[in-house]
Parts: sequence; structure tokens; C-alpha cells
Amino acid sequence: MAPPSDRTPLAEQVEELLAADGPLPIVAAGDPVLRRGAEPFDGQLEPALLARFVEALRVTMHAAPGVGLAAPQVGVPLRIAVIEDPAPVPEEVRLARGRAPQPFRVLVNPSYEPVGTARAAFFEGCLSVPGWQAVVARHAEVRLRAHDERGRAVDEVFTGWPARIVQHETDHLDGILYLDRAELRSLSSNEAMAQRWAQPTPQEAAQALGFELP
Repeated sequence: MAPPSDRTPLAEQVEELLAADGPLPIVAAGDPVLRRGAEPFDGQLEPALLARFVEALRVTMHAAPGVGLAAPQVGVPLRIAVIEDPAPVPEEVRLARGRAPQPFRVLVNPSYEPVGTARAAFFEGCLSVPGWQAVVARHAEVRLRAHDERGRAVDEVFTGWPARIVQHETDHLDGILYLDRAELRSLSSNEAMAQRWAQPTPQEAAQALGFELP
């Protein structure tokens, strides 16, 4: 039998979450909501409530801070995510990682497919796995299909770091954490990252920690 919280209608669950002011609490790894495929959005939240929920996701993402946040990360099993990346990084990092500013956008029922066979590997973290980062090899270019919060179709190709963000957040909606795709020998604390592996690429980490890059 499902726990009572799992039987609460999603609209009621979201209303309860939004009753408190400020950023929403972020669910940490170990909570089953992060491991179940999220329910496709099909009007479970009426437009005004959806708008409030999207704004709460935006506020929570900014406060964390992060460049993306999926609804399951605040305990809501719906296929909704938000992304935004001002990309305030040095030019060397921007070029190495293909990191370009991304405006705030809402992804409803997103899915992605690779474009080509190229892969890129970089350290990645997650707001639901605080304190740690690991190298993940992801598709260098993906085609994203989704809708926005107003129901308008999205069909766009992302490359570089924006493609990584899209994959990371969409994976959350399928019950996948970045650690499932990571090179676990690269797993590093935030402190180790700051002291040892702050280079634009993970090549030095791969040599020192003994893992291969694509």
C-alpha cells in the first residue's frame, strides 16, 4: 500500500508545498520520488497553480543555486523542469565546456535524443546529491522535444553545456540521477574539486584517479 502522501492528489500536494513562503525544500538522494518515473503533465495543475509552482521552482533553483531543477527534486512526481544558466564563467571554461547563457525556460513533458555520436565528459553535480561531483560522459548535442508552461511546442537542438543541463534535468523525470551515468572513480567532494580539479576539463583528474575519458 502506498504511503498516505503518495495518495494525495498532486494539486493538493503542490498547494501544501506552496503554503510556505520562500524556496521549496529540495529532496535528497534516497527518497523514492527521485527513483520513480514522473507522471506526464496533463492538466493536473490548473493554469494559475501551475504558474505558481513554476515560479516556486525558479525561486528554489536560484536560491540553491543551480542551473536546473526538476519537479521530483521538490517531491512532486510530474514531468516538469526549469532551467536557466547565466554562465558567469571565465572564457577558458566557457570555450572548453561549450557553456553559453541560457534564459529561464520551463520544460513540460521533455524528452531528448542524441544528435550524432560525439560525447563530452565533465564534472557534474546535483542539488539532490549535495557536496559531491563526478565526471559524466554525455551526448555533446541533443534534440529536445517538450512543451512550455503555456502548452507551446518546443523542438530545439542544444549543444555543449546547455545540452548537458537538458539531459540532466530530463533524466530526473525518468528516475535517473547523474551518478547512474557517472565514472565513479571520479567521485570527488566539493572540497577536493576546489583544491584539485578546478581545471576547465577533467583530464588531470582522469590521469590521477584512474578513469578513462571518451
